[in-house]
Amino acid sequence: MINSSLKRAVAVAILAGASVGANATTTDLGTVSFGAPTTFTGSILGGVQSFSDIFTFSLSEPNASSGYSVVNFPLNIPELGSFGTVLATLSLVSYGTDGLRGTTDDQVLKSTVLPSAGNTSDHLSLSWDQPLTGPAYLNITGVTSGSLGGLYSGSISVTPVPEPEAYAMLLAGLGLMGAVVRRRSMRKTS
Repeated sequence: MINSSLKRAVAVAILAGASVGANATTTDLGTVSFGAPTTFTGSILGGVQSFSDIFTFSLSEPNASSGYSVVNFPLNIPELGSFGTVLATLSLVSYGTDGLRGTTDDQVLKSTVLPSAGNTSDHLSLSWDQPLTGPAYLNITGVTSGSLGGLYSGSISVTPVPEPEAYAMLLAGLGLMGAVVRRRSMRKTS
């Protein structure tokens, strides 16, 4: 059974796609690596219209989890007009087993749909707390609110799987702390 937030995401995407002034772009971000977040931007020019933008990527492997965020970038240009965006959905989608985007086996992994806790029409975020393998994409939908269109920016961050050496150092540190505590307790009893 499909949960209600997924139903709302599909409904918003359908409405956004059916609107008169619809806009859609696809951008390839390549491979997203550990360390600094990978950033991206979206721009919709030409007054108030809906948009459904796709950002394709793959994550460095192995990865433990990943986070995704999109924010409105309001801009007012005196005597010319303004840029503004009302964000509606942020969806993380896997390509599926065939490795092709837009086919019937694409799987929505997680979606943020307004209204939702911690999100506003100016900021949407979601986190995926499992390893993500293979190609994936973000689908961002909304409506521009500026007279000149809308601007937004986003980021993808990846958490690496800890190396075995990190676990070994953790255990060694815990062992040393245990030895120190035991040694101090033995001094107090004597």
